[in-house]
Amino acid sequence: MRTKIVAGNWKMNNDKEQSKKLIKSLKKSIKKMPLKNTRVIVAPTFVNLSSSVKKAKNSKIEVVAQNMHQATNGAYTGEISGDMLKAIGVETVILGHSERRTYFGETDEKLAEKVNTVLEKGMETIFCFGELLEDRKSDNHFAVVESQLKNALFHLEAKDWKSIILAYEPVWAIGTGETASPEQAQEMHAFIRSIIEKKYNAKVAEQVSILYGGSVKPTNAEEIFSKPDVDGGLIGGAALHVDDFTAIIAAI
Repeated sequence: MRTKIVAGNWKMNNDKEQSKKLIKSLKKSIKKMPLKNTRVIVAPTFVNLSSSVKKAKNSKIEVVAQNMHQATNGAYTGEISGDMLKAIGVETVILGHSERRTYFGETDEKLAEKVNTVLEKGMETIFCFGELLEDRKSDNHFAVVESQLKNALFHLEAKDWKSIILAYEPVWAIGTGETASPEQAQEMHAFIRSIIEKKYNAKVAEQVSILYGGSVKPTNAEEIFSKPDVDGGLIGGAALHVDDFTAIIAAI
């Protein structure tokens, strides 16, 4: 059975006290939820990772990073390494988010390097990918998604996929209020499994968790999560509000 995951990407929001308060409220809200085979994840900004890890200790909440550099160390001002993350108890990192691709020029090739470092460090990644609106309108969305996965991940061995979580995020649905229909999400998630099976095997394709990211809200989460190939969500704005995020977790 694939692991279900609800991950909250806080992006550049919440100072130290706001982060601790949100985690405290979330711990209380989900304490009595059964959460069988389900992971609850939050991704604070770098400066709040250490305090958030401490605040989430002995709870059902995992704290992950929003990004990391591919080098172990060196003259990379402003960057964070995998060893630095591991030293404070962070073992999972989000890579390839559309905002990193768009605003910071991260390419598939650069992300492949980052994925390699994640695996070398014994870490795990939530790997993001997805098409632009023009790709969807031109009926090129399947080709774009396939290219992103092939370029960044398909050099890996089958055994490496135990450390990979996929997050499909149609860029046109991030922070816009627009959401891919549950049918569109299922169609793409099924397609993703099919190309992984073609490259590797049915076992790898069946075991990898694929999250949907794109304006998931309490009002649409249950219908999206009900689709057979959707294993949870990478949540943006709604993850900043404990009631909304708790409702989304309950929908899984």
